[in-house]
Amino acid sequence: MKEISRREFIKGMAIGGAVLGLGGIVWHKPLEALASGKYDIGRCKSVRIKCISELGWFDTKKLIGQMKAAGGPKTNQWIIPWDPKNAAGSCSLIDMEALDGRHHKFLIDTGWNNQYMDEAFKREGVDQMLKRGEIEFLFISHEHLDHYWGLETVLKYDPSIKIVIPSTFYPEGMHYLKGAEFITPHARNGIPHKGQLVQCKPGHINKFYNGCAGVTFDLPIVIRVRGEQSLYFNVKDKGMVCVTGCCHQSILTFADFAQKKIVGGDNMYGVYGGLHIAPFGPMNPKREHIVKGMAKYNFKKIACNHCTGLVAVQKMIELGYPVVKGTGRFGSKSDLYIGNGDEVFFG
Repeated sequence: MKEISRREFIKGMAIGGAVLGLGGIVWHKPLEALASGKYDIGRCKSVRIKCISELGWFDTKKLIGQMKAAGGPKTNQWIIPWDPKNAAGSCSLIDMEALDGRHHKFLIDTGWNNQYMDEAFKREGVDQMLKRGEIEFLFISHEHLDHYWGLETVLKYDPSIKIVIPSTFYPEGMHYLKGAEFITPHARNGIPHKGQLVQCKPGHINKFYNGCAGVTFDLPIVIRVRGEQSLYFNVKDKGMVCVTGCCHQSILTFADFAQKKIVGGDNMYGVYGGLHIAPFGPMNPKREHIVKGMAKYNFKKIACNHCTGLVAVQKMIELGYPVVKGTGRFGSKSDLYIGNGDEVFFG
């Protein structure tokens, strides 16, 4: 592994871009539309999601203060001197059961702080699953630090695991896969990825299994990140389950896409993940509009956490939405939502 500063990284890019070489990259072949204009992703029997960690960081004021001191929300995340002691991370384990009874396990995101995530992995048995090769791939929703910078923790147990990323990754994020340390932001991956890397282009529906597909939404996100990919599961006799890391595209855009583009999307069943409604502050008219707009989908289970914001969850409960509660343990701030160590079942 090579330690690298931002200055050295830019210099390396200028010299022919040699440091960015990555083998095994493939572009996932998207589904073709039916005559109706919709896409058939098939159906699965059930989806079980274990929240390994939804706590991105410990102190929000400290995080925002460091970002503002470095130049604000438009600043590149790789040049901000983050406090590693304030880092936790977002990561979930998916267990999808196919109609034939087979189970497919994969991870969504890696968290941030490697030590914190290693403890969480051991607590939930993810370390052993990775060692045994039970986890089929790693799905990175986007390259924000609290979702991606804990990559070393996954590769420590399975350096050859298949990784699926949005094609919108910036060069720093691609380089991180090779094994590198960015000194200023305290970002370290000491284990080069040796497995297959799959990039998914925005706007396409990429089917991974019958009943499971991913879509990349192309949009600019704070601290110079672009694009986020999310998942859809079509559960037989139940409906569509929307699974996301942060849902920067908004839950309304996310659910609308399924209704308009995917067979079965007109019957919404559930949602899981961070919904990025009020992660840093109180509700305002725009945020209330998002929460109230969720009513039209008639979700049967809403298992939101992470960047959704406690005030947004409380508003959902006030409106009578079927919010799935958690236990409030292992560092999660409230039992009003699915937190660390909790799980939700769709099926």
